[in-house]
Amino acid sequence: MGKKFFPIIFLGLMLVLAACGGNESESEQSTEDKGEINIGLNNWAENVAVSNMWKVVLEEEGYTVHLTQVEKGALYTALENDDLDLGLEVWLPYTDEVFYEQYKEDLAWHKTWFSGTELGLAVPTYMENIETMEDLKANADQFDGKIVGIDAGASLMGLTEEAIGEYGLDGYELQSSSGPVMTAELGKAMEDEAPILVTLWKPHWVFAEYDVKFLEDTKKVYGEKEDISWVSRQSFEEDHPELTETLNSWQMDDESLGSLMNMIKEEEDAEAGAKKWVEENRALIDEWIKPLQ
Repeated sequence: MGKKFFPIIFLGLMLVLAACGGNESESEQSTEDKGEINIGLNNWAENVAVSNMWKVVLEEEGYTVHLTQVEKGALYTALENDDLDLGLEVWLPYTDEVFYEQYKEDLAWHKTWFSGTELGLAVPTYMENIETMEDLKANADQFDGKIVGIDAGASLMGLTEEAIGEYGLDGYELQSSSGPVMTAELGKAMEDEAPILVTLWKPHWVFAEYDVKFLEDTKKVYGEKEDISWVSRQSFEEDHPELTETLNSWQMDDESLGSLMNMIKEEEDAEAGAKKWVEENRALIDEWIKPLQ
């Protein structure tokens, strides 16, 4: 009996093992590593937000994603040298114009994902006597002659240096720091209802948190409203056509981007906040990533 049925039992076991092996292969294939994506990250609130959001989304899709913190100038150099794959925040036609002109033939410039930005100098709304850039000239003492800036290499800082010259703000010193340092100083000043003058941009979570206002830029040093797009190394689309199509279908507005930034701020951990936002906005994410499916 045992000898007679051994081949049948053995064949059955082999089929079971083969089936199990097939399931493992299918599982492994579904989570197959699609390669590494290196994203250049600068320390602006919305850049931190969208970079971490895409890290979460792409890692779910099987990519290995690295975020490298760089200043704006270094970002474009790294993309040109193929040391980075992506930069997710390009402000055009004004803020990043200098970088576009320098690298327009060496990098790949892609579609807009956010429309209608704004940037300039801002103060709390309780400073009722300061409404325009011209108002600053006679009120330097209120601010101790200090403009709280962000990263030294940011285009916003260069534009602010131009504004100091255009508006004759010789009594002011532009102090470089970082996005988080600037917002921390803004928050502390507003708790005390103290004067403060900062470089700021929109979209930014501070507009949901605090009552602040941009100063009217009558000379248009900071330009008109802009759009945010993304940039990649030259051969990125050839290497990752589906991912390029995915990123070109990505669209956000004040509500979606603001909620992402706020969730990251509340979580106090960028990746954890981004992951929570992705879970709560799965339908939107699924629309973006259809080319990857």
